[in-house]
Amino acid sequence: MQPITDFKQLFLSDTPMIDVRAPVEFDKGAFPSSINAPLMNNEEREAVGTCYKKSGSDAAIKLGHQLVNGDIKNQRLQQWENFTKQHPDACMYCFRGGLRSQITQQWLNEKRIEIPYVEGGYKAMRTYLLDQLHLRTDEGQFIVLSGKTGSGKTEVINEWPNSIDLEGLANHRGSAFGKTFVAQPAQINFENAWSVAWLKRNHVDNSPVLIEDESHLIGRVVILPEYIAATKFANNILLEAPYEERIARIRRDYFMDAFEHYQKSDPATAYDLLDGFIRDAILRIKKRLGGERFTLINAILDSAIIVLKNQNQWSGFDDIINILLSKYYDPIYEYQYQQKAEKTIFKGTHAEIIQWLASK
Repeated sequence: MQPITDFKQLFLSDTPMIDVRAPVEFDKGAFPSSINAPLMNNEEREAVGTCYKKSGSDAAIKLGHQLVNGDIKNQRLQQWENFTKQHPDACMYCFRGGLRSQITQQWLNEKRIEIPYVEGGYKAMRTYLLDQLHLRTDEGQFIVLSGKTGSGKTEVINEWPNSIDLEGLANHRGSAFGKTFVAQPAQINFENAWSVAWLKRNHVDNSPVLIEDESHLIGRVVILPEYIAATKFANNILLEAPYEERIARIRRDYFMDAFEHYQKSDPATAYDLLDGFIRDAILRIKKRLGGERFTLINAILDSAIIVLKNQNQWSGFDDIINILLSKYYDPIYEYQYQQKAEKTIFKGTHAEIIQWLASK
């Protein structure tokens, strides 16, 4: 069976892939439609690698067969066989499309199961996706959606089909309060998912994709520096929203969502966990807030938690949000926006932006 060389089609069709690398390799980076079903586990891979360095290829292959034999071999074969039955269109890959893929394919062929491997393996596919990401960035085929904190940029992104939700891919909302209680992906996985999403959008619609304005970090995930540099020259759409609407959205998306999560996960300590979540976030921006505002916000939070406990009212949190917006987030945004104001091609509300985009 011929190895697969059409990487673009692999990702456009979300082809199911078996990653036969060791778990330690898979955890560092893989692809959205792949599962880890290794030929060797971490310890076996390390032993074979050491043998290869000391005694050469033949000795390493012999040791590999000794380590993965009998019941162990049968268990791994069964896992691959089960996956191919569920996904007849599946393929597999190792690091470079070499020995591990070929051994896996050979063992499956002995059971009359045919599955192609990807030529060049993980390394070739990773290089392809990174090249595609750089290509799209260099082409400037995107529009930046700007707007003040709480204006609802993600809601516009989610409604407009030709868009990419970087915060969704990063499992983080992008601010000090942006934790979503879902683990963030490995850096490589984020970049791979971003590239695949852009590849798909470009395949369906060659017009510029809409991407939310981001800083260089979304939580602990790093946005490519080349992309951040390119956003300074990209066309920009400004989302406008009333101040009170922004306060209400932040209250709901950051504080109330967090509290709901804590109530489900640990109801007995939900109030304390919410208190800690907010204080930790405020502490991360203490230097920029300044000592007086930091102290004031913490004092307001003391009262806000008490009122929430006793009266189920969130009004005190609105006072915190007001300080954060008026004294911290909005001034920073105004300064940053002035650097790219001349690139703004449209301003409007959520509905007006969607209508404008649809008319193009």
